[in-house]
Amino acid sequence: MIHIQIYPVTMLGTNCCYLVDEATGTSAVSDPGARSAALEKQIDADGGKLAYVLLTHGHYDHICYAKQLADKYNAKIVTGRLNAPFLRDGHLNGTRNHGIPFTPFEADMLLDDGDTFMLGNTEITYLSTPGHTAGCGIFLFENVMLAGDLIFEESYGRTDLPTGDDRQMVQSLKRVKELKGDCHIIPGHGPLTTLGHERLYNPLMGRL
Repeated sequence: MIHIQIYPVTMLGTNCCYLVDEATGTSAVSDPGARSAALEKQIDADGGKLAYVLLTHGHYDHICYAKQLADKYNAKIVTGRLNAPFLRDGHLNGTRNHGIPFTPFEADMLLDDGDTFMLGNTEITYLSTPGHTAGCGIFLFENVMLAGDLIFEESYGRTDLPTGDDRQMVQSLKRVKELKGDCHIIPGHGPLTTLGHERLYNPLMGRL
């Protein structure tokens, strides 16, 4: 079972998640767009067993502290294969336009659609969900979805940034809507929601 704590980071309130496999104590962090001293204090208190830094997509508010965090704990950076260019390109990730210092970096594990990996005793599945950017993806485990900027409470990610695509957003939301059962959704920003709620009340998903 995965224990989850959320540490909002950046001025945009990115939901940076700390995931701990309770059976083994092995942990991961998702979308560290900026440093959180409270998060690092908790990782240290738990023995520093950070195995992965997971990136749902490559915008600066989700990646800017990924390399530093991974290096500090000797963790592997994990993201979708189509997200790799965003980790190197300041135009794609937005750092250039916003004047944010950024050093390009590489992921240690590049995932394709449907790939799985283990966090301790827990299997995590990666699905490619382009639309907000070409490199967007979600992480699924147990009854939880780390959705990045694909979906928000009764909303969805913007598509007017580099590589964003309205048609792909529709297809990705349709795919998520058709997943079996219900699950808790942790969006990239804002309140938590559920897939059941979004099937009914999301303005785009409800029409699919």
